[in-house]
Amino acid sequence: MNPTSDSKRDASGDARREQIKRAALKVFARRGLDGTKMSMIAAEAGVSDGLAYRYFKSKDDIFEMLVREAIDGANEAFETIGRLSVSPLERFRALTKEIIEDENNDYFVLVQQVMSADSLPKEVAQLIEGYSTLRMIDQMAPVFADGQRDGVFIDGDPRELVMWYLTVLSGLMLVDRSLLKDYRPPQTDFLLNLIVKPRQEQGV
Repeated sequence: MNPTSDSKRDASGDARREQIKRAALKVFARRGLDGTKMSMIAAEAGVSDGLAYRYFKSKDDIFEMLVREAIDGANEAFETIGRLSVSPLERFRALTKEIIEDENNDYFVLVQQVMSADSLPKEVAQLIEGYSTLRMIDQMAPVFADGQRDGVFIDGDPRELVMWYLTVLSGLMLVDRSLLKDYRPPQTDFLLNLIVKPRQEQGV
């Protein structure tokens, strides 16, 4: 037995598995669970259906794994942004960019699809029970309140305003782009205008 050969084979297998998983994320983000087939995932990954099934027993198997990663990633993103040592405005800018503009925002899209789905596999439904948008609102509301004290953010209940802002972002992630020719999501600065006071009201 050649340990080097085995190591290369394992690395190649891990890379192929990751390739299929990333392809599945793109397809699920575009089509949702019901609209996705293993053949679509295989085509996106550039592999045969048989090879896709060699690494994952079903689309539900991949879906569960991706939802678990998406939830962990979303929670971590909110916690990290909440701790950034920058102004409240820059923290909301970073959050908005990650959700709307980042080319790798498919995980956020996937979470929103799961949250709005009528039915889910049992394992995924159990996973989503531990994911709370209220927790994210609680994390960002104090940041928003700091921005209000700085005179940058609009007046109102911080928790309510954060909830509305996140609702807007969530809705944008669920837009079916295939139905809108040349659709492009709004830029971050456009969206921030929803929560930022006009400059003449900021006293700057």
